[in-house]
Amino acid sequence: QLQLVESGGGLVQAGASLRLSCVASSSTFRRYTMAWFRQAPGKEREFVASIRWVGGSTDYVDSVKGRFTISRDNAKNTVYLQMHSLKLEDTASYYCAAVSRDIAVHTATNYDYWGQGTQVTVSS
Repeated sequence: QLQLVESGGGLVQAGASLRLSCVASSSTFRRYTMAWFRQAPGKEREFVASIRWVGGSTDYVDSVKGRFTISRDNAKNTVYLQMHSLKLEDTASYYCAAVSRDIAVHTATNYDYWGQGTQVTVSS
């Protein structure tokens, strides 16, 4: 079992930056591919970014490329999502997810563990 706890969400103006954090409950974290998803009201959960545990390769949805960066600190059992140049359409609940395979997957059903989410609201 792996428990995930997100933090760092908030209300910001368009163009601002935020950094989300997700802390895992176990040091086995280092053997999980980690990802961030988001879900806006009335919409399906959307893949945002992932980072594999072998080599740390990353993957992003096109809409955040160049603005968001996913990273991990295995010593702290933590994955981060640094978000810059936030847009109104980035408003959503952001969820951390984990899967015990070294694979880049964009589908939510492939992930085994989820956090409770943290809200990001971008205002004009």
